Amino acid sequence: MATTNVHPSKSQQQPRRERRMFSVSDDNAMMKQIQSTHAPDDREVDVKPILQIIENVLRHVTPNIDRALNAADQGHIDSFDDRASLAAIDGMLDALASIVHKISCEISCKCSGGGDAHATTMALLNMLSSYSWDAKVVLTLAAFSVNVGEFWLIVQLCTTNSLAKSVALLKQLPDILEHSHTLKPQFDALNNLIKAMMAVTKCIVEFTELPSQYIASNVSPMSIAMAHIPTAAYWTMRSVVACASQIASLVGLKHEYITSTSEAWELSSLAHKVSNIHDHLQKLLRQCYQHIDEKKQTEAYEGLVQSFGTPQLDNLRILIKLFSLSKEDPQNALLGPDKTKVHMDVLRRKHVLLLVSDLDISQDEIQVLEVLYKYERASSGVNYEIIWLPIVDISTWNDGQQQKFLNLQSIMPWYTVHHPSIIEPAVIKYTKDVWRFVKKTIVVTLDPQGKVTCPNALNMLWIWGNAAFPFNTEKEESLWKTEAWTIELLVDGLEANLQIWMKQQKVICVYGGEELEWIESFTSATKKVAQALGIGLEMAYVGKNNARERVRKISGLINEKQLSHAWPDGTIWFFWNRLESMLFSKTRHGKTDEIDVIKQEVMTLLGYDGSEHGWAVFFLGSIEMVRAKGDKALSSMQSFENWEYLAREMGFIPALRKHLEGIAEDHHCTRLILPGISGGIAERVVCAECGRPMEMYFMYRCCVD
Repeated sequence: MATTNVHPSKSQQQPRRERRMFSVSDDNAMMKQIQSTHAPDDREVDVKPILQIIENVLRHVTPNIDRALNAADQGHIDSFDDRASLAAIDGMLDALASIVHKISCEISCKCSGGGDAHATTMALLNMLSSYSWDAKVVLTLAAFSVNVGEFWLIVQLCTTNSLAKSVALLKQLPDILEHSHTLKPQFDALNNLIKAMMAVTKCIVEFTELPSQYIASNVSPMSIAMAHIPTAAYWTMRSVVACASQIASLVGLKHEYITSTSEAWELSSLAHKVSNIHDHLQKLLRQCYQHIDEKKQTEAYEGLVQSFGTPQLDNLRILIKLFSLSKEDPQNALLGPDKTKVHMDVLRRKHVLLLVSDLDISQDEIQVLEVLYKYERASSGVNYEIIWLPIVDISTWNDGQQQKFLNLQSIMPWYTVHHPSIIEPAVIKYTKDVWRFVKKTIVVTLDPQGKVTCPNALNMLWIWGNAAFPFNTEKEESLWKTEAWTIELLVDGLEANLQIWMKQQKVICVYGGEELEWIESFTSATKKVAQALGIGLEMAYVGKNNARERVRKISGLINEKQLSHAWPDGTIWFFWNRLESMLFSKTRHGKTDEIDVIKQEVMTLLGYDGSEHGWAVFFLGSIEMVRAKGDKALSSMQSFENWEYLAREMGFIPALRKHLEGIAEDHHCTRLILPGISGGIAERVVCAECGRPMEMYFMYRCCVD
């Protein structure tokens, strides 16, 4: 057949022009007309299995003329499990076969005759008036799938099957194969529109499956989506009519007509419109899921609050809620100390310590807890378990964080979660709102019934270790009643030679700072004073808080020059964390600065550390103590001849105290730097030097060295 390009007649152009004008009309103007066809009778249609069959049909017959020409390609098409699909909709097919057939006939009849697309679509809506919007669209697609499936079966089989070849000849389908390259724009446009139709249909169906208990139809954004779904259904069904018209135009018509590119332009315009509808519905769908998730998390959070506020027989219900675990679900089990999966029954009615942290928990914290848990727990006669509760943002989870988590998990000798993703957002919110976790590690203690006995027992663990078991407020208060400000409290367990020095009645000097010149001058002058008085002296350098690298270098020089004892990195870290723990523990118990000597002394040392200079505190036994900032301590040692007579008369520490009291100071600057932590910060803090209230400032720091 010769190829000639003949333009469509005027009568043929008119319906297409009307369709083009209608495709850009305002959807809102049609809403009343579309809604007038909708009169559902509450019949239910399970559209999911039908949609699965439709998708399979359209996937196999997606207009691709090259594939139609290549029969060998058909061997690569995945086989369809008809039995499984039919079983899924068994009992429904008989009831729906009639309506699908009617729709198919309506589409075939109207589209073959070149009827008005809008009128055809409205006729389909009236035919399906008693069905829900999702069922209208799915049933229309089902009818289209029957028609297009039969059409493409003939096209694909006509070169190898005599029956298909005969039918193709009667329908004049060989022209399609002969002029496949000319028809490619139409088939590409058809392919794109079918994909857009399926995407919108799936979106509409997905809206119907949203749980009504979490999002009602009259609540935004669901209400907005419900208002748009009729229009989306219309344009999807309207697109079915357009696709069917395109297929019909290939049957029984002359080649001169089908070579026109106007049909491809119309299909592309429809595909663009339907794709925009899909994008809008997808945006609303995401908002709906966000709303649902927020509702679920609120419900979970309230359930968590209720569970913690209700007496329990044991701790399992609380642990299940915290870790989203189940005794019957070993896949979501905790990992035990030996890194094997365990059920929560192993924790039933045990004292449990929840180690709450992010992935930046320090190695020092893990090491100290490991000593308490792994080595000292049994010897101290206490019985508790630790579970790591990692607080992370799963939405930003990546391979680096995964590796970091696995590394931390591998070195923790206690129970850990299998993966942080099992920690629900409601639990994370609870840790922040109720337990006041921000970034600094906390330890929440649960008694055997799951009751929270302390929102942060880490302070107790750092101060007294396992002696604070069962780590509740009452135990904390009783331990403080037995404490006094002594060198034993200050350096308990940190200096191995402490008891020997005390028995030898030596003066013990604990000092800190990061100015090497001051350290050299101070240690040299102090040793000379001790030598002049003929007293024993031991000095220990405790560095500076949050300055690990600089302190490490200074400690190395101190040891190299034998200026004094210098503690290891981990010991220095623990010293300052114990001091901070003492302050927070005292603050939580409402102790005031004026009447609490321990709190006042702790704040003084922390204030010294906040300055840029050194400091020193001298002890003799458990009772005598004197302290001073770096400049006053150094000048006192260097001017020893001015108070030597007092030292020989009164003793070293009383004489030094009297001498320091007589030193006038025109100006001083004391800073107290505390980390953000649960437990609260004292609103009123007085200066250790002059007794005046200190001003409060906020400081943000990105690193600790």
